[in-house]
Amino acid sequence: MHSPLFEAVPNFSEGKDGTKISRITGAVDAVPGLRVLGLHSDPDHNRSVLTFAGEEEAVLSGATGLAKACSDELDLASQSGEHPRMGVLDVFPFVPLEGATMEDAVRLAHRAGESLGRLGFPVFLYGSAATAPHRRVLPDIRRGGYEGVASRLEDSRWKPDYGPETLDPHKGAVAVGARPFLIAFNAYLNTDDVEIAREVARQVRESGGGLPAVRALGFGVGGKAQVSMNLTDFERTPIPVALQAVRSAAADLGVSVESTELVGLAPLEAILQAARFYLGLRELEAHHVLETRLYDPSGNRSL
Repeated sequence: MHSPLFEAVPNFSEGKDGTKISRITGAVDAVPGLRVLGLHSDPDHNRSVLTFAGEEEAVLSGATGLAKACSDELDLASQSGEHPRMGVLDVFPFVPLEGATMEDAVRLAHRAGESLGRLGFPVFLYGSAATAPHRRVLPDIRRGGYEGVASRLEDSRWKPDYGPETLDPHKGAVAVGARPFLIAFNAYLNTDDVEIAREVARQVRESGGGLPAVRALGFGVGGKAQVSMNLTDFERTPIPVALQAVRSAAADLGVSVESTELVGLAPLEAILQAARFYLGLRELEAHHVLETRLYDPSGNRSL
């Protein structure tokens, strides 16, 4: 019997300085039993998304080490970028993997929240770990970024779950949660008009009457207008469905999708969904992919 595995996908507020990013991620690399699965750094957003996985105690140690490194290396007061942010360690979700349940991930999120609170971060629990219905949805917690969080601290309904009840302007606050897989998927338009990207985002996101389980914002990134999406349930809205909606809304505004971008990792099933959609391979399953037949679930070659 193997111990349950968890994925952690922390986002921290640095995407430009490679030396700082390396020192921050090195705090996770140094933890025995953890495996770093991916790192995506964006200088325009000035944000990095780190993905790592392991058993509960190792993941908890990685979370604490990462928070300490972010506090040491970063200063929110001097940070700026396209993406809204509320802290140097902005958001820290835990996802149950092999052998783990969502209840296990909730327990881990609470343990991590308590640990980060002791380090001086006001911690807001969200997703399945939320302690109140109005704090379940991440955008509600992060609305208005650092300034918005600071203004809401005077309301007893927005008291942090762990940590100090005032914000340190240098480190800010962090949202810690437990959730299913989330796919971060961006579409770049063949225009630099950010207002067009914002209008497309408004049309496709769930809160604007668009697709279920889709959050979307419009940004200017690298001289292009970007529609940045979070697909919070890829069974309800797969990647190709979201992309087709963006293409349709963009075409109505006289532009087109030039390229797309996957931020972090996506489950194999999400990639298979896209292949089925665009290739018409209705029968496509994981066992049709060569590598899934050569390797067992733990990554070891089975031949």
